[in-house]
Amino acid sequence: MEWYPLKLTYHVRTYAFGDRLIPDRLGKKGAPEGIVAETWEISDYRDTTGRVINGALAGRTLHELVRDYPRQLVGQHWVGPHFPLLCKLLDASHMLPVHLHANDEVAKAKYAAVSGKTEAWHILWCAPGATILAGIKPGVSREQLAEALRGQDYDAVMPRYPIQPGDTVYVPGGVLHAFGPDTLIFEVQQTSDLSVSVMPTDLFGNALDMATWEHNIQEALDELRTDYLPKPNPGLVLPGAAENTYVIGAAGPYFALERWTLHGPHHELAHPDHCLTLTNVGARCRLDCAGGSVPLGRAESCIIPAAMGEFSIVPEGATSLVVCFVPNLREDVVVPLRGEGYPDEQIAALGEVAPGDAG
Repeated sequence: MEWYPLKLTYHVRTYAFGDRLIPDRLGKKGAPEGIVAETWEISDYRDTTGRVINGALAGRTLHELVRDYPRQLVGQHWVGPHFPLLCKLLDASHMLPVHLHANDEVAKAKYAAVSGKTEAWHILWCAPGATILAGIKPGVSREQLAEALRGQDYDAVMPRYPIQPGDTVYVPGGVLHAFGPDTLIFEVQQTSDLSVSVMPTDLFGNALDMATWEHNIQEALDELRTDYLPKPNPGLVLPGAAENTYVIGAAGPYFALERWTLHGPHHELAHPDHCLTLTNVGARCRLDCAGGSVPLGRAESCIIPAAMGEFSIVPEGATSLVVCFVPNLREDVVVPLRGEGYPDEQIAALGEVAPGDAG
């Protein structure tokens, strides 16, 4: 098979925290009327799995392709039941609920799920003064935390940090978090939708009864991780062509996130060990490979299959892409950043990277 960039249908969620930033500010075409809180650009999660809309594989679902061509699509050593990355655009016009996601251990033991949900947010736009809440302040007891959550006094127990466009925040499973209002992000995560909110309302703004709210608070405290404090990171610049800029914003065992700003062509060598996801947040570009040419418009996404081989990105104006993949942390992250002179503590701050263990 001659592999090529795969464009997929996307899934929309209409949660109460969203509004119209994705179609109106980012330029997402084809979005429905009303609230567009999230568009799941690349997804193989249950009934949200995308369907290919271009080329010879049009009509096939992403889940079918992972099942039938796991090594050609995801990577030559890949073994897994689903595509490993879930990529979305998220509109926090209003404040997100304060919530957390299970880590792998909790997901398997408590929910009989394949994986938990570690994620990273890349800030595409935010209003001046926008902030995140993430993690738990040192020394807070379970009783103090429960009291603050019941009183919705989140700043008493959670650090708050300012953000700006271009920042990335790495959030492991088990870490309590929220952000907004007036914030538009790209999110990459493990393929999971496990979540526990500590808010008195559900995702659509409906009030919960007191017993359900208290139950959710206790469930979140049982799953809570307190040893990691996510912080906004402007990222580290990677080597590349003079007219283009490559920044790595987050890295860990499940994914790496990079931002490529291209004023001239980019040539990508073959990497049969991993695929890429591309989400265009700039001007239209063209992807050229042996399998043909595929246009990628603003607010469109695609998968570059691992077996596709080398390809080129030809921008029409200033193209800016958010690029994600499952990394070999040593070869893809630590070695190139050390080569640029970055100290290990800066590399480690990208997420869950242990440069000293990577050789």
